[in-house]
Parts: sequence; structure tokens; C-alpha cells
Amino acid sequence: MYFLLFALLLAALLGCIFFQCRRKKIICKITSMDDCTKCSLLNELVYPFGYDFHCDCGFFSSTVDAPQRQAGYTWLYDYMAPRFQMVFDSLPVYFDYRGRTWLIEFWKGQYGINTGAEIGIYHADTIIPESDYKTAWFSCAEEHEMLDCSFRLCKCENECICNSDRHWWLTAFLVGCFSRPSALTMESCISFPNREMLSAFVDGLKRAGCPEGCLSVRGLCVCFVFHRDSAKYNLITRFWRRFSQWKNKFFCKLYLWVTRPFLCTEDRVLYLYYYLPFAFRKLLRLHRFNKRCHRRYGKGA
Repeated sequence: MYFLLFALLLAALLGCIFFQCRRKKIICKITSMDDCTKCSLLNELVYPFGYDFHCDCGFFSSTVDAPQRQAGYTWLYDYMAPRFQMVFDSLPVYFDYRGRTWLIEFWKGQYGINTGAEIGIYHADTIIPESDYKTAWFSCAEEHEMLDCSFRLCKCENECICNSDRHWWLTAFLVGCFSRPSALTMESCISFPNREMLSAFVDGLKRAGCPEGCLSVRGLCVCFVFHRDSAKYNLITRFWRRFSQWKNKFFCKLYLWVTRPFLCTEDRVLYLYYYLPFAFRKLLRLHRFNKRCHRRYGKGA
């Protein structure tokens, strides 16, 4: 009995020594890298997940050729999101344009241990009646259909993230930041190729509940402010949202504690990659769908 206890204590002591030595070795490895090497390595690591890292601003964003493009979009992705620690406000804008129903959706909220925002541009193959919006599958905009988008995500009147690009899925995720979706304000701008598409979008935006005083039109560019989600959630969804936010807050604090030897985002994420590779992979699973949803609704599955 005493021998077994001694063996367990010895194993625990050796384990602590091993992890402490490994931790120091990783810290030395990261501190010896220059900023250019860190950013290049980080982008190389996250590219297979469909993201790149903005070294000058310290956030992740999606790439144009991200593998998530094959999944398209369906309402079920948003509905299932809280079960995967993604709690956000969403503003779907549906409108008909040249024989197809288009969807431009805006999201802001908490994605695991990341505070972030998204603009997604999708369309169906035909005109879809409003009653079928929640069951329809939308494909992502093709390269020639992408739009110039930009947004600024603010938390409690402090600027948090800004991003702009010609894209089908413009995103930005700030690692290690916890936020309630209602505390975030998203200021978005989209430029359209012609007045016809712009007018159709503005009409859809008004139908979605955006007050006319919150939007402005300049030429072919529409800008508006998205602050509160008007959606009404049932009891089960409210439970998942609160439970997921509790987990998100806990894991956000845990991430900051584990990576406490560093302050910069790139240093923290690289440290997580070397020290806890499984946690690094979990960090980058930011899409709103699982394999079951993808097989059922995604034509690219």
C-alpha cells in the first residue's frame, strides 16, 4: 500500500518536473522568434482551418478560399450554434434580386473564447417564399458575386475590431476576450454593384427590423448599426445560450491563465499550440455547423 502511494507521488513529482521543463523550453523558443517569424508561422498553422492572422491588429479572420465555403448556409446552423459554445446576435437580411433570393446575414457575439463578428453573403438558386426561409439551403457567393464589406465591432463604446475586404464571409475574431452579445455594437457597410441590388437590400433590411434612422445610403454603399437582436428564443435555446456563455467565460479565463507568460495574442496562441495542441485546434473551430448538419443540408458535403 505504502509502496503504491510512494510510486504515485513519485510519478506526480516527475510529471510536474517534466511539464515545468517543457514549459520553460517553449517559452524560450517563442521569445527567441522575431515578430515576422511568429506571424508567418501562425498563418501557416491556421490557414488549413480557413483563417489568417492579422499581425498588426491581433485578430483572426476567414480566408476567401476557406473550406467552410462548401457548407453554404441554412438556418439550422444558427439554431444549433449555442450547443457548440457560439452565442451571438444575428440579423438575417433576405431579399429577391434577379431571379434569386439572396441572404446577407450579420452576426456578433461570443465564439468559444473569441469575441467576434461576421458578414455572410449567400443566395439560393431561385426565388424562395418567406415561409421556406428556415428550411432552404443557400450557397455562398461566387468570386464574381462577392461584395466590398466592412465593419467595426465596438464593446461598451470602445473600438474592439475593424475589418474590411471584398469577400463572401468577412469575419474577425479576437482571442481571449469575453463579451455578452448585447454589449456589442456592429457598424457595417456594404457596397453594391448597382442601384437595383442596393434598393432590394435596403427593403430587406427594413423588413428585418432595422430602424430607418440607423441606416444611411451614400451612392451604392449602405451603412447601418446593428445593436440588439430582436429574436425571441424558446426555453431550451435560452438554457443553451446561458450554459454556453458560462463555459465560454470559464474557458476564456483558463486560456488567459494558461498563456499568462505572454501578453501578445500571437505569443499566447503559439504557446497554446506547442503546450496544448488539442486546445489550439479547438480554438479554431469557429464554424456554426457540425458534420451531421453539413451532410443533411450542405451540397458540398
